[in-house]
Amino acid sequence: MATLEESQGYFGVLEYNTAKIVHIKSRKIGIFYRLVQLIIIGYVIGYAIIYKKGYQTFDQVQSSVTSKVKGVAFTNLSHSDPAIGTRIWDTADYVVPAEENDATFVITNMIITPRQKNGICAETPSNKDAHCTKDSQCPQGVPVKEGHGIRTGKCDLSTKTCEIYAWCPIENDHLKYPYPVLEDAKDFTLLIKNSIQFPKFKFRKRNIANVSSDFLKSCRYNPNDPMSKLCPIFTIGSIVNATGESFDSFAYLGGVIAILIQWNCNLDFSDRVCLPEYSFQRLDNPNVTLSPGYNFRFPTYYQVDDLQYRTLTKAYGIRFIFVVFGQAGKFNIVPLLLNLGSGLALLSIATVLCDIIVLYFIKGRMYYYGHKYEVIEEADDESEPFIQPVEYKGL
Repeated sequence: MATLEESQGYFGVLEYNTAKIVHIKSRKIGIFYRLVQLIIIGYVIGYAIIYKKGYQTFDQVQSSVTSKVKGVAFTNLSHSDPAIGTRIWDTADYVVPAEENDATFVITNMIITPRQKNGICAETPSNKDAHCTKDSQCPQGVPVKEGHGIRTGKCDLSTKTCEIYAWCPIENDHLKYPYPVLEDAKDFTLLIKNSIQFPKFKFRKRNIANVSSDFLKSCRYNPNDPMSKLCPIFTIGSIVNATGESFDSFAYLGGVIAILIQWNCNLDFSDRVCLPEYSFQRLDNPNVTLSPGYNFRFPTYYQVDDLQYRTLTKAYGIRFIFVVFGQAGKFNIVPLLLNLGSGLALLSIATVLCDIIVLYFIKGRMYYYGHKYEVIEEADDESEPFIQPVEYKGL
């Protein structure tokens, strides 16, 4: 049967290890040790506590955004495009729909098909599914794929397309001009009203500063001016230009722009330094060849002599999406103590690294190993203090 000493030797479960302090008088090791400590202290204080504000507790922003577009445009196209004609365009005409959640749309270009009514007309020749040379190729009651209506069973030999029951006349889906119809849209103004709160700190604010009404009516956002960069009124042209795009090319086919509003607030200071920062990004890809830009259709219905008509508008324009993000921080003793405690724990890394270097890499490692680790037997009541000598024969 194995003795107690043999059991300890094989398993080590009945042994006890205790730390031993060895003071090594080595300038190189001492410099390395202090250097590692300084790096750890610099990381904890400089980065974790000061730069990352490890002494604060944080809350994410909650917000709502409303907007108003103002401006007037004039078109004089009575001869070339009577559907658009000579007219004034105001907010009610070019902001469609009138209200959206965290977004707004401004028409900059369009195709208008007036006086459509339910009737029979030929499908457009551009639709290959409607091509025909005889009536049998136009089965009655079958919709035209990606077309405008339902086949009547007859073939229109003048266009070599099927007759359909649809809103007639059929829309001519091609822009007539090489420029946006509402070129004046670049001078329209966009007022952004953004209300935010940080519930944890019971803090509320909005992006419209406490300034005079005269200043608010006349100001325009300018990121390079310390006063104008707080103005919540933007011109459509300046927003487009801020994305790196040309207004005319952007407005011709339309697109989507994100207006980013960032709130990063340090509530340890006055709320006057809690201010929004604006940036702008184009979200759609302008380089695609299939269905580029942004557009949609909407009708305007009316009646003449008990017959229902509609004016169909294919609207191209700019859709602005408002994205609000950010956080607020305020002093709290709990995260500060947690970061300090983590820093103290990290200081032990310096000791571990120095031990690894001393015991495994330097020339006199066996000498240091002999002083670092000492094995003693269990003492009885009459045992005298004993210091194990270590023989050292040089590095």
